Amino acid sequence: MRSEGLSAYIAVTAAYWAFMLTDGALRMLVLLHFHTLGFSPVQLAYLFVLYELAGMITNLAAGWIAARFGLVTTLYAGLAIQVAALVALAQLDPSWTLGLSVAFVMLVQGASGVAKDLAKMSSKSAVKLLAPTGQGGLFRWVAILTGSKNAVKGVGFLIGSVLLGTVGFVWAVLAMAAVLLLILIMLVFAMPGGLPRGRRDAKFSEVFSKSANVNWLSAARVFLFGARDVWFVVGIPVYFYAVLSDGTEEGNRAAFFLIGTFMALWIILYGAVQAAAPRILNAANRPEGDLVSAAKSWAAVLCLVPCALTLAVLLSPEPQPWLTVTLVAGLLIFGGVFAVNSSLHSYLILAFTKAERVTMDVGFYYMANAAGRLAGTVLSGVTYQVGGLALTLGTAAAMVAISALAAGQLHPEPSEATPT
Repeated sequence: MRSEGLSAYIAVTAAYWAFMLTDGALRMLVLLHFHTLGFSPVQLAYLFVLYELAGMITNLAAGWIAARFGLVTTLYAGLAIQVAALVALAQLDPSWTLGLSVAFVMLVQGASGVAKDLAKMSSKSAVKLLAPTGQGGLFRWVAILTGSKNAVKGVGFLIGSVLLGTVGFVWAVLAMAAVLLLILIMLVFAMPGGLPRGRRDAKFSEVFSKSANVNWLSAARVFLFGARDVWFVVGIPVYFYAVLSDGTEEGNRAAFFLIGTFMALWIILYGAVQAAAPRILNAANRPEGDLVSAAKSWAAVLCLVPCALTLAVLLSPEPQPWLTVTLVAGLLIFGGVFAVNSSLHSYLILAFTKAERVTMDVGFYYMANAAGRLAGTVLSGVTYQVGGLALTLGTAAAMVAISALAAGQLHPEPSEATPT
């Protein structure tokens, strides 16, 4: 890798870290703050619907915008919009009606969703263009970026929970906005070269891929992330809050900390396994065909975990200490296996695409990712309210099974038969 390319990779990664730290903290701040205000599971899910819907639309447009105007443009835009969204959220007035509060937070979360996917598409596309080739270089660099990002986001979950219990909602949001604004200013004045500036002839119609592998992988991604968010967004945090909090202020504070700690540990574990996935899979010594087969088998293994957890919940209709321990252990196992699946997907989308249309294919792929998160978010509130944790986890198992079937349609690219 050229020194210029390495400097650009480091700058992009640092900006992505800063963004995801605030994204994770904001997720926990919004979820726990509004749960304590009496929002139902479905209402909590509504708060994140526009966030995911905006992500779907943004990824389609962002791939074209980056191809036309360059990756630096979309990265700066993502950071700036997130700062604006955080400042706006601090204006929330407790005296507003429930309907007005929900609508306002949905709109702000929608802006944050736009920001998140602009930053994500920019960062992931940059890896394809900057990473070294040979001996699994592409897989290694995308795993480092993705894994470290999720570890940072996990820290953000914990920070958000702690800030909510100490300085309160408004000051926590404003502090994050100030830090992110500082990062953006530093990046504008110190961004190294190495990223493409875009091409003016890029057409929006190019966003839709004609590659069967890209389309099947995107379908697998929809259901993979739907299976994660169906329990992650509302179901498990609300369940653990009901088990851990006694309703007092001290009890709430302790529950916030414990829930935030679990969510943070889950994401950190997820990120660590993602970063280690090339070593776990011995990717440097395996041809692409083996990694395509691995994507199929690891998805099948993942399906077993939510099936077992669903059975455990059905055997214990009332919360029991053994069930809580089983859920924590089982979801951590789910996180590890899920991370290998996610890392394989993140590598394969870059392996399947070509350099000249990387932003288009990555944008389309992360549009599918956002679609899965949207479906999981809505189902998280609905399934928990209708059938409790058992239905939530059972839905996760079904979605993983569909993801495995979609991954089963993948085939090695004829021109990419050797490891990159």
